[in-house]
Amino acid sequence: MKNTDHTSAFKQKALHWANQFDVCCLLDSNQYPDVYSAYDFILAADVQAEIQCNSGNAFEQLKAFQEANKQWLFGFFSYDLKNEIEDLVSNNTDHLNFPELYFFIPKYLIAVKNGKAEVLIGDDAVLNEINDFKIEESESTGQLNIERRLSKTAYLNKVEKLKEHIIRGDIYEVNFCQEFFAENAKINPVETFGLLNDISPTPFAGFLKVNEHYILSATPERFLAKRGSKLISQPIKGTARRSADSKEDEQIKIQLRNDVKEQSENVMIVDLVRHDLTKSAVKGSVKVEELFGIYSFPQVHQMISTITCELDSAIHFIDTIKNAFPMGSMTGAPKVKAMKLIEQYEETKRGVYSGSFGCISPDGNFDFNVVIRSILYHSANQYLSFQVGGAITYNSDAEKEYEECLLKASAILKVLNAE
Repeated sequence: MKNTDHTSAFKQKALHWANQFDVCCLLDSNQYPDVYSAYDFILAADVQAEIQCNSGNAFEQLKAFQEANKQWLFGFFSYDLKNEIEDLVSNNTDHLNFPELYFFIPKYLIAVKNGKAEVLIGDDAVLNEINDFKIEESESTGQLNIERRLSKTAYLNKVEKLKEHIIRGDIYEVNFCQEFFAENAKINPVETFGLLNDISPTPFAGFLKVNEHYILSATPERFLAKRGSKLISQPIKGTARRSADSKEDEQIKIQLRNDVKEQSENVMIVDLVRHDLTKSAVKGSVKVEELFGIYSFPQVHQMISTITCELDSAIHFIDTIKNAFPMGSMTGAPKVKAMKLIEQYEETKRGVYSGSFGCISPDGNFDFNVVIRSILYHSANQYLSFQVGGAITYNSDAEKEYEECLLKASAILKVLNAE
């Protein structure tokens, strides 16, 4: 155990150090108070063993891999794993080509809590190596030409068509997303993540590099965590802008808390998550611990609810992830029909966007986020992408939904020096 006085300087050096390996992962709570977080941040680097799946049986393969190793695992679940859970397909364009599932056992694992760094895997000497690591100057990212996959008119038209499905009774709610992208994009992923994390620090932020694939995430949302026999899900539904004026900002928070449309969106997803957790729970143990909690982040206020249950001991913990996947906040209700409409109306394959990344500890505890507010980057083909979306319900105003998308994109556009 070693004291790291300048936590942010250590974190920055540690990530630059880790990025010299083909695979690494940083999970960062940005010191948000969270009773379920074990560490302030945790960094895994280099590979002892790994598993990658591209089609079929991914959850079973991960289960076998975990049972054979029972060590720390870091990795991600792509949204398109939906196709092996339900009778669904993903035929939209994919320029990023992330695997559908990837996990690795690191050679080095460093965890920091209250300014103290602890080496969980590897030699303590690695801390000196990080402290002595020289960060090389890199060329600054030029202004990127960010394009939209959908014009504003096309977006508005699609929202109106989705509302027709709601009027017909096909669905109650659907999470509809649009892609912003840049071709021939040259960025320094570590520095870009650093900027994103400075502008928009969030409790489930993270950096994940798997060879040429990068996730640079400022996500505020937890998908699912397990602590002992307790499962915790914290879906976000409900977004409002921040104001520099503290009185106005407080007023916006109160308005969000009491907004009937936002509450109805949130409660639909809470019901869906309760249903998903029931598949893994001891009978009668699913409960809503907090409904319509309002939490503030640098760019936005969010409405977040917390649903928990006791895990049925007969169910493997990896099956609890499968039973709740993909997360209701990024699909809609009813879930399967919403996912079919997402495939029909969105232009690009989601891939790892609206999937999840995080870690599993040797004792079977885990914590996974929701991949939103995230830059996805393929360094070999220089393709950069991020998606934003929102919940479409009967009461949705297409213009306001579009404005909310731009609000959610604002931090990333600022980081990428793009308009």
